[in-house]
Amino acid sequence: MAQINPIFSVPFAFDQLEDCASVNQALRDLFIRREAMGSRFANPQPYTPRNKELFESHFDLFNWPEACVAQLKEFCLSRLLGVVAEINGYDNAKASRLHIATDAWFHITRRGGFFGVHNHPMASWSGVYCVSSGENDADQPDSGKLSFINPMAQMYLDAGNSFQKFPFQNGNYAIALKPGQLVLFPSWVQHQVMPFFGEGERITVAMNCAITLR
Repeated sequence: MAQINPIFSVPFAFDQLEDCASVNQALRDLFIRREAMGSRFANPQPYTPRNKELFESHFDLFNWPEACVAQLKEFCLSRLLGVVAEINGYDNAKASRLHIATDAWFHITRRGGFFGVHNHPMASWSGVYCVSSGENDADQPDSGKLSFINPMAQMYLDAGNSFQKFPFQNGNYAIALKPGQLVLFPSWVQHQVMPFFGEGERITVAMNCAITLR
């Protein structure tokens, strides 16, 4: 029997901010107020396809002075540093020299909103944090899911590879984010947000990170 090994693997990291209700409420209230101010806080040059039911902010979120933003920034970046150190085999001394240049922004998505397929050039790691998942309609199981595009999905498929089991599957990987959940992934991975069909708002924070050794 041949030995089967996963050779080329893509690292994803999943984490959870404990006792996140209060900080998420503060973030939601802040983002709703900033959305109401319109173009002052909106991304002035949107590129990825989206519709009017999705609001995207400027990319300077982690520079804001509010305490809830500072708490989220510390959580996201500290967890990313831990992942980077583990995957690269950095000891504590080397990990302490890591410097992260970060863009961060928020999305507010209401019924019918979506965000098209894209990735994040000029960054090595990206992340998505869930502030609010909204209340999905019962008959819309894929509503608002964060869907990662399998890089092998465009290859030739036949009976020899169409039904491979995890971790060799050919389908996309979709996640229904929960409040407080953080997903970290390599920035080259293409992904999208499926149309949101539900009540309330689906609110997330995204970040791109370029990392250097000081």
